[in-house]
Parts: sequence; C-alpha cells; structure tokens
Amino acid sequence: MDASEPIAADDMQSTPALAGVGSRTPAAPRPGAQPTPAAATARLDVDPSVAWLLSADHALRLRAAPLRRQGRKVVLGMLDPSDVESADEASMLIGAPVLVQGLDQPAFDAILRSSYGTTAAAMGQRLGGASPSDDESLISNLEAVEADDLHRMAEQPSLINLVNLLILEAVRARASDIHVEPFERTLCVKYRIDGVLVEQPSPPKNLQAAITSRVKIMGGMNIAERYAPQDGHVTLRYEGRKIDIRVSTVPTLYGESVVMRILDKESVRLDLTSLGMRQPDREDMARLTRLAHGMVLVTGPTGSGKTTTLYAALTMIADPTKKVLTIEDPVEYELPGVNQVPVNPKRGLSFASGLRSILRQDPDIIMVGEIRDAETAEIGVRAALTGHLLFSTLHTNNAPSAIGRLLDMGIEPFLLSSVLEGILGQRLGRRLCVHCTRPEPVDDGLRARLSPSELRLFEGDRTHAGQTSGGHVHYLGAGCDECDGTGYRRRVGFYELLSITSSLRAAIGQRLPAHELLRAAGPSFVSMRGDGLMKAASGETSVAEVFRATQDTLEGAAAAANSIASGATHLSEGAR
Repeated sequence: MDASEPIAADDMQSTPALAGVGSRTPAAPRPGAQPTPAAATARLDVDPSVAWLLSADHALRLRAAPLRRQGRKVVLGMLDPSDVESADEASMLIGAPVLVQGLDQPAFDAILRSSYGTTAAAMGQRLGGASPSDDESLISNLEAVEADDLHRMAEQPSLINLVNLLILEAVRARASDIHVEPFERTLCVKYRIDGVLVEQPSPPKNLQAAITSRVKIMGGMNIAERYAPQDGHVTLRYEGRKIDIRVSTVPTLYGESVVMRILDKESVRLDLTSLGMRQPDREDMARLTRLAHGMVLVTGPTGSGKTTTLYAALTMIADPTKKVLTIEDPVEYELPGVNQVPVNPKRGLSFASGLRSILRQDPDIIMVGEIRDAETAEIGVRAALTGHLLFSTLHTNNAPSAIGRLLDMGIEPFLLSSVLEGILGQRLGRRLCVHCTRPEPVDDGLRARLSPSELRLFEGDRTHAGQTSGGHVHYLGAGCDECDGTGYRRRVGFYELLSITSSLRAAIGQRLPAHELLRAAGPSFVSMRGDGLMKAASGETSVAEVFRATQDTLEGAAAAANSIASGATHLSEGAR
C-alpha cells in the first residue's frame, strides 16, 4: 500500500501479522486447544526460511503462506485450496510453481504468527524507539506538532500497520471497545472484553500523536482539530465478515482520548435463547411481539444489551405481511426485511422528527432506538394508541422505574396505562468458562449476602460439567487457556420482565411509586437479581457477577427474595 494514497477502511487487511492479545505466558496445551506456532510449524514441516517468498500483506490477503520447498516447487499452505486464482497469484509473486496444501484456521493462524508474527506492543516499541528522557519536552513537543506533520506521521506504512494490529487484536479477543488513554508519561491501551476493561501492553508515549491521527483519518475526522470532541465511523472487513467501528475522541489534559466501539455484526446471534433469557420470559416476549398494538420497553444502562434484545425480538416476527420500520442512532445491525432509518441530527432528522415521518409510512411495527425526551415519548404513546406496536428503550435502573420516568416526561397516567404492555429490564454479566468451571462450597461471607430463599437455590445434589456436588454449592471459573485465565468467557443476560396486568394498569393510573407497582405485579415477577441467582445456581455465571451486575443493593435483595419465595421456587429445581 502506497503511503501517499488515501486510507481506506479495508486497509486493515494489510496488517503484517495476526497475533494474540498482549504477551501472556502460554499454559500447558490441552487436547483440542489451538496449536502454538512452534507445534504447528513442526507438525506441518514448515521451513521458516521460505516465509520471505510471500510478504505478510499478500499472505493475509490471499490466505496463503509458503511452507517449504519441494524440488523446484514451493509448497503453499492455503485456507481454501480450491481458490485457484489466489494460488496462481501467489505462484506469480513467489516466482515458482506451487503445490497447494490445505490448512485449517488454527494451523494457518499459528503459521502466520510464526513466520510474520508480532504484537501491537512489540511493533510499537520498535517504532517508538528509545523513550526521551525529558518527559516535559516530550509533552510540549506533542502539543507543538503541526497538522501537516500529523498527516505525514499517520500515513507512514509502519504506523498504519500498528493501528491495524491494535484493531485486529481487539477483534480477535472479542473486545467490544478499544480505549487509547493519554496520561502524563504514558499512553495506555485497554480492551473491553466481556464488559471488563483489560489493560494491554501499550505503545510508547511519543507515538501518541501519530496513532490518534491515524485513527482520525480512518474515521473521516479532522486531524487538525485537537481541542473539540469528534465522532467518526470506520467500516472494514475481517476474515470475510463486515465490522463497523464507531470512533469518539475527547480532548484531555495530555492529549485526545480515543474510544473505538467495535460492532462485529456477524458474531452476534440475535435470538433470545443464546442471549440467556429463560423460557418463561421468552414466551412472554413472544406474546408481546404478536400484539396488534401497544408499547413494549427495554430498560437498562448503556452497554447492557438493550438494542440487541430488541433486534432479537424483531427477528421473532419475521412476517412478510407486516411492515417493520426502525429509527436508530446508529443502525448497529442490519435486519433482513426491516426498513432501518439512521438518525442524522446534522440534517434535522432526530428521533422525534423521524418518528413523525415513519408514521406516514403505514408501518405495523415501529422500533425507536431510544426515548430521550418528552416529545419522542409523546409521539410514541400516540403511535401506540393509533394501532401501532412500538418497541423502544429507556435508561432506567430497573423495569418499574420506566413507568415513573415516562410520567416525569409528561405522559398522562391514563394514556400510559392504556398503551403499555410490557417492560423488560436487563443487565449483562460474564458467563463462566465451560472448560474450567468448578463447584465451591458457599462460605459464610456469601451466606450473609443471600436471603434464606436465595440460599435454597444453591442446596441439594447437582451435576454440572460432569461434577456432582452436595450441600450449598456455587460455581467459579478456575482459569484456563480458553478464557485467558479469567474464568469467564462471553456474557449472559439477567432479565426482569414486567407484564402489564389489569392490577398494574390501575396502579399506573393512580401514579403509585415503584415499590407499590412491584406489589401489584404479583408473584410471577422475577427480578434481575433473582434471574441471575438462578443462573448462578445452574453454573452459567458466578454469584459475584450477579452481585456486580445488579449492584447487590438491599432493595434488590428484598425484591429478589420476594420473587423467588413467592413464585419462582420451581425454577430452582430446573437450575439443579
């Protein structure tokens, strides 16, 4: 790639290596584990001296790597041995005929790491060189860099590969966000993996301006503007799948803080079962999607998976006789058969104005990405009153609080009670790694944080992952290669679904507070904490994760204890 050419998002595939995240000490291999580079090259009889025949850029693009010489020919390992065009191009680049040998993905990745391998940290150290001894001089130099110099630094091929590798490692680690944080003497890189920030080996401080500028160029942002927040967007392809990255920069004391939100559209399964929703809640959600009109809300903080849950609900409809329209900021996943409208404030398209326009499109089902203000709330309620089924999200701590939030926005109680059909509150917690989960007895500290009805969920003989245990037992992850020693891999949802009954409608009409609404919900209501503890009892997650995600408040404990004691006892038997 010529450094003078405009930078395209797909240039990410020119990264010279596919490396693991950071620099961890590998544990002992297990059967079925991904081979180490040394083991893979030994098993496949790879000659490292032939790697130079094909550059790293070409190896990645063609998904091929030279393995060894065989007479006048070169044995070429390929992920797709039937790709004749790629084999012919590799032969031309190598300058010799090739014999194609098929490789599976783990072996191919291991060979790439062995032949071309590096990590973002190692590449950054090489590019940064020795750190300047005068830190104050370094900071002042960062402030004095001109815009033209920033553009030139960001266009350097090695710097391009470094930023590409930072993104590649994050995608391979299943990270949802990349944080590049400037401090006085360091530049810190962190990946948010399964909801938790994990610090990575970071590049030198003197590469800060160049890395930030390169990210801003990729996102179509103004690199000369360093003292105002900016937003950008990058679309790229990785291993054949489309990945969107939303870029945000904010000026801080020591430079711009950069956050990249990774939206890997094809890695998310949009069904409620894979998200971790229990069967009773799935059946209630299915009933809500079949309604002819009304309002269904999903609540929770930012990053709790609200939009993904709504997408999963919309995929349950899959009815060509219904017109489905959404207005979102931004459109995170493309849904087949659904007309999706992105919010564009610069062009005057907000949630409120977009919702007005959507109502003139004769929709049956509408999804509004978020109810942010009173105007959007009022239009949404009117839409639900006039024969439309409307889905949306609210930022509240739990399901009952959504009712108070809408009333505070000025919605009349009698209108809200007539259109509201269901409210789903949710959080995300880390799922225990299936490869290293083990039972542990419930200690006194944990007993003190559980009510008697909650503690009963963890008693009795249960079998999990082939291990049978008795007494009061919960589960923990020991840590292994599959989960990078954390004991957790991927996430699971904790849900509470408030179905609007006649008694709840009456309570809403009387503007009763949240604790009175919970009483009116009846014994079938299970709180997020209660739902999470049932999953902890079955070995899906840990009790600590439930407490962390649901904040382990006394109110939450009381609500969970009440729901489990009054209506969810039979679920504890299923959890065993």
